[in-house]
Amino acid sequence: MKRSATLFVPLLASIALAWAITAEAASHREAPLIAMDPAADNTDVYAFVSYDAPNIARAPAERKVTFVLNVNPGQDPADAPNFYNFDDRVLYAVNIDNNRDGKADDIVYEFRFKTENRPIGGSGGLTSPVPYLGNPHITGLGGLLQGITALDGPGSEGLTRRQTFTVTEVRGHHRTPLFGGRTLIAVPSNAGPATMPDYAALAAQGIYTDAATGIRVFAGQRAETFYIDLGAVFDTLNLRRYLPLLTGPGEDADNVNPYGVNRFSGANVSTIAIEVPITRITSDGKPAATSANPVVGMYASTARKTVRVSRGSNMDSDEEGQWVQVSRMANPLINELIINTPAKDKWNAAEPEDEAQFQTFYKNPVIATALDLVYHVPIAPINGSPASNRTDLMSILLKYPGQALDGSNCGQPCSELLRLDLRVPPTPPESQSRLGAALSADKAGWPNGRRPNDDVTDIAVRVVGGTNYIVNKAGDGVNFLAGAPGVVGVDITANGIARNFPFLPTPYDSKNRRHVDCDETGPGANPCGPLVP
Repeated sequence: MKRSATLFVPLLASIALAWAITAEAASHREAPLIAMDPAADNTDVYAFVSYDAPNIARAPAERKVTFVLNVNPGQDPADAPNFYNFDDRVLYAVNIDNNRDGKADDIVYEFRFKTENRPIGGSGGLTSPVPYLGNPHITGLGGLLQGITALDGPGSEGLTRRQTFTVTEVRGHHRTPLFGGRTLIAVPSNAGPATMPDYAALAAQGIYTDAATGIRVFAGQRAETFYIDLGAVFDTLNLRRYLPLLTGPGEDADNVNPYGVNRFSGANVSTIAIEVPITRITSDGKPAATSANPVVGMYASTARKTVRVSRGSNMDSDEEGQWVQVSRMANPLINELIINTPAKDKWNAAEPEDEAQFQTFYKNPVIATALDLVYHVPIAPINGSPASNRTDLMSILLKYPGQALDGSNCGQPCSELLRLDLRVPPTPPESQSRLGAALSADKAGWPNGRRPNDDVTDIAVRVVGGTNYIVNKAGDGVNFLAGAPGVVGVDITANGIARNFPFLPTPYDSKNRRHVDCDETGPGANPCGPLVP
């Protein structure tokens, strides 16, 4: 069919789509092209056995696992009137490998979004030029504006721009739409207390349970829980404390020191979370304790169509063709600190099972060279391998437990996945160690899956640095980025450890947000310590 005023733009699959948008680091802005496409930028990915009180109390055979993917990094809550949304043209997916072959296509959970503009005051009202305006007391613009208290029906009239979404479970060629045709509504950005007087209650309405499968899902805005002194780190590791101050006793227990500037203080993120019964994702449908494959691998991906079709001068467009992966993420910091810049876009477009083509970056990580040059502390790999041939990193990040390397090469399978041993019981929030399974007695944290509270930058720096960076004379680690995940001195619980699904805290609101560090006081200051409901 002939279309007037239509422009067809074919796009190279290998380099993804570069949309003219700016954004804001487990994996924030980590590659040149995806930095221009924040709605498709996988920033943090989490996989863990759910640690809310009901799941901990369940028998192990009845427990559930939570997968979380975040996009739209570094959101300033006050960026109105166009707040943050998911992209209707992006396919968001959680991809699971449950048979240890390195191919995360055994089970896939797909998420698609649709945006609608709704009239002010309900049917017959005027269409608002801003996403959220409050609820007119009477139809149209007359009367007192009331707050948004519902995602649908009475109390939702002021939600003038709204997103709904679908969830599809894919097993091979079999596709199963979940949630029985219900309308799933994404929780909007936190516009402020006048517009959304009880945001936590509003967000709770966006948690949906599928009675047929026991799956829970949430999509919406949450507080950013990744912490890093980004300016110092990417000023060639120009951190705010140097040796020997970093090697004193108590460093590993120090979660509240005041020496950092958290780039993501007061920032929000767009979150998709799905909780699934463990028996639904094991290869044989059995509980983790008796399953033939109790360790699963996963990664999150975003994809766009290969062709964008623009129609006329009003910037309307459609997308056609095949889905092309534009971003992926499993373990934190891989594309940011392991893969060199010229290969970052290629890495995002590649499948995890093809990671052998990037193994040189694991053998000789550039971050290790930087650590040696800046701090003059020699790299000493944990397994005793040469500093120039890091087989230990390939074993940790690219193989399942018990899978051998092929000499000094990765061998097959060789797949960059976030691996989770479903047999390991969840650790209650109060007892979680920020140093996770790698460097503490808490075996439910990264690199055994990953939780929002895991201090992945500290862990990664020590693992890459090796034994010289792990233990000092006082018995503590060389804590280059002490405090909250990845930050010099920012409290690990600045936003609180969210106890319940979706396990990320309530986002900062538009009016009262304040970009501060946890040692600062006053309105909007981070509370430095308390857990959140």
